[in-house]
Amino acid sequence: MSNVTLGGNPITVSGTLPQTGDTAPNFTLTTQGLEDVTLDNWAGKRKVLNIVPSVDTPTCATSTRKFNEKASSLDNTVVLVISADLPFAAGRFCGAEGLENVTTLSSFRNYSFQEDYGVAIQDGPLAGLTSRAVVVLDENNKVLHSELVGEIKEEPNYEAALSAL
Repeated sequence: MSNVTLGGNPITVSGTLPQTGDTAPNFTLTTQGLEDVTLDNWAGKRKVLNIVPSVDTPTCATSTRKFNEKASSLDNTVVLVISADLPFAAGRFCGAEGLENVTTLSSFRNYSFQEDYGVAIQDGPLAGLTSRAVVVLDENNKVLHSELVGEIKEEPNYEAALSAL
């Protein structure tokens, strides 16, 4: 269990965030087209997992925009924006924003992702959603960087995440 804050108030987050050097756990998540995908769908590519509570919040929207902007210049790299949002909401957000360099995925069918990646919010107003985190993987799913953001309303350290690539 990890403790993070939301507006300075403690929030309990369960599971264990993969750490640098670990092999990332496989996952099953749902695309905008309601298809289930696994980590293997991006085999041989570097991956930035931008894990957010909801793309409908200002900080999550900002991090999605910033990773979208940076993704266009990254070789052999995909940015996966993962939340518990319904796939329709995430798709609507990216369409309205013109974001084409990120792939949105939902954990709404597969709660095990939240536990396996240490981002399962257990209490407070966001219980059931994912905490804010970034996990960067190499082509073989080895963790190059991981950050569980201590205050949910704050942005992740983009420079640290991208420099790991």
